[in-house]
Amino acid sequence: MTRQATTPRPATLPAIFAYSEARAAGISDRRLYSYRDLGHVESIGRGLYRWAEAAESDPNLLEIALRVPRATLCLISALAHQDLTDAIPPRTAFAIPRGSRVPKLQSPVEVHVFARKTFDLGREDLRIGHCVSIGLYSAERTLVDIIRLRHREGADVAGEALRRWLRRRSSKPAALIKMAKQFHGAERAVRNALEVVL
Repeated sequence: MTRQATTPRPATLPAIFAYSEARAAGISDRRLYSYRDLGHVESIGRGLYRWAEAAESDPNLLEIALRVPRATLCLISALAHQDLTDAIPPRTAFAIPRGSRVPKLQSPVEVHVFARKTFDLGREDLRIGHCVSIGLYSAERTLVDIIRLRHREGADVAGEALRRWLRRRSSKPAALIKMAKQFHGAERAVRNALEVVL
């Protein structure tokens, strides 16, 4: 079908919205599905929609950010966003604090549970859409995680990421060691990794 020239977006609905918000704004199921069929809205996840005129953004990240508020991109996914790997992960890896629950998601994901005590260390916000952001671990935190979990992620991945990071003018090994000290047993592993690549 041909998209209509004007979008029937109510002022009360944000660019990205949930089914419940559409109903609260007076949009019936029939009207919402009609908007979808006409191309006015796009389904980006279970019960999540985006208006067609909204800025393009990764639908998988949008679904995760909206469904899992404390989700933080980590490990390979964080390396990719920090430009520390050329690998394209088949699943979006994100961390949640221990004790949190993850709802069912349509997006292909890999969920990691990190200790609450250290969960926010190096956690930043990554803007992914209109008024939507998701957590992202800093390059230093990501490197510490990759090195301390190298038995799971691969020592070669950790080594290559560390070499790429060290080539940056802004990289400071002292900052990496300082971050590693916050995690049990990580400082020694990080120092050993630095000795190997330096």
